Amino acid sequence: MEIGRLLTAMVTPFDSEGKVDYAQAKRLALALLDSGSEGLVVAGTTGEAPTLTNEEKVRLFAEIKEAIGGRGTVVAGTGTYNTAESIEITREAEHAGADAALLTTPYYSRPPQEGLYRHFAAIAESTSLPCLIYNIPGRTGVNLTLETQLRIAELPNVAGVKESSGDLGQIAAIIENAPPSYRVWSGDDALVLPIMAVGGYGAIGVASHLIGLQMQRMIQAHLAGQHEEAGAIHRRTLPFMNILMSAWGNPGGVKFALRQTGFNAGPFRLPLCDPDEAAAEKITAEMRRQHIDLAVAV
Repeated sequence: MEIGRLLTAMVTPFDSEGKVDYAQAKRLALALLDSGSEGLVVAGTTGEAPTLTNEEKVRLFAEIKEAIGGRGTVVAGTGTYNTAESIEITREAEHAGADAALLTTPYYSRPPQEGLYRHFAAIAESTSLPCLIYNIPGRTGVNLTLETQLRIAELPNVAGVKESSGDLGQIAAIIENAPPSYRVWSGDDALVLPIMAVGGYGAIGVASHLIGLQMQRMIQAHLAGQHEEAGAIHRRTLPFMNILMSAWGNPGGVKFALRQTGFNAGPFRLPLCDPDEAAAEKITAEMRRQHIDLAVAV
């Protein structure tokens, strides 16, 4: 299945009482597709997945897929550090109409590489959905190595990896040695173009909430061999990508930035919280310097 080159790891809107605002989630999903994204990761880290119940996640998968129909893909964030729970929610996501599943490397428990392989194999074997692996050692405490990824790449319904290791050497080696069916999406906005330059497929972005058309144009320019244009877009948008992640972390920065556009993404669920004054000023100042692509009906 074609999942898309540019996917947005979507925030989860909450209402004033801290409940999931499903109507706002559907509005945001449609707006993101209008502004460059080809698909959406729902209930991922940016969507505050650790604070969502399984029931909330499955309802989000179903309602967003119903809202967008065939216009884009819904990649369901179903991976946890619990293999059995991950299997259960992946099956529920498939029943709810999701197009693919995103499976993060188990966090906190820091399993060995053999345990990681068995974890992903067990989930992939439990579903007919295409599965994307998510390697983000900065959050999980363990790197999914080249050797393990090459084993995982042989599983028939594993579509590829969201690579957020920041290790361009490892990423290049994966692209060189894995079968063509195992695609690499950049999980770091700032590395989308460098990763594509060594053969990466696309991006699962956060800044694409706000500069999705520009990120999509950068990807297409690169694919068309228009490297000067792609590089210019990368350089122009890089400060914004960096400030979203560094000023207050993710999803703190992007959810605050969405509010600045007039789109009410609502509050955070603890342990996340609003940016402090200094971080808010940095994000706001950089937004003024950028062209914002997102246009939403508030």
